[in-house]
Amino acid sequence: MNEQENNIQDENLASVDPTSEESIDQSEETTEEHLQQELANANDKYTRLFAEFDNYKKRTSKERVDLIQSASKDVLAKLLPILDDFDRALAAMQTAQDIESVKQGIDLVNHKFRKILTNEGLKEMENLIGQPFDAEYQEAITAIPAPSEELKNKVIDVVEKGYFLNDKVIRFAKVVIGQ
Repeated sequence: MNEQENNIQDENLASVDPTSEESIDQSEETTEEHLQQELANANDKYTRLFAEFDNYKKRTSKERVDLIQSASKDVLAKLLPILDDFDRALAAMQTAQDIESVKQGIDLVNHKFRKILTNEGLKEMENLIGQPFDAEYQEAITAIPAPSEELKNKVIDVVEKGYFLNDKVIRFAKVVIGQ
């Protein structure tokens, strides 16, 4: 009976195997299709995210350029009245008989100009003569023998003033130091 049972079992297995193989193939195809769909979705998300980031970079770059251009526009608009004042002063100098009034006019324009620059954050480096040389704020253009021992390695003369813009150096002071 063993042989008969084995034959029956083999027949049963043979009849079961094709369907189980089909179900395995179908589940593999379903899993493979599912994974391919997930991969396609992931690639789509990646492509969209990359395009979004690229657009973000372009937009922020454009905004930065616009901001810089508009910032200079604002400062220049504030300086236009001073330019007009200088034009009037130059025209008045051509026909002026009274030099004192021309000097007062130029002083007024100078004061107005400096006030606008100060309001924009510009600050002049002051009181440098007699101070120790500081390479972070000053540029030594020459060194001369110090007139006294106490002026060695100190600023003797300022050739060109230095300026800060919002506490950052935008132009170093050009100075002469004593040796």
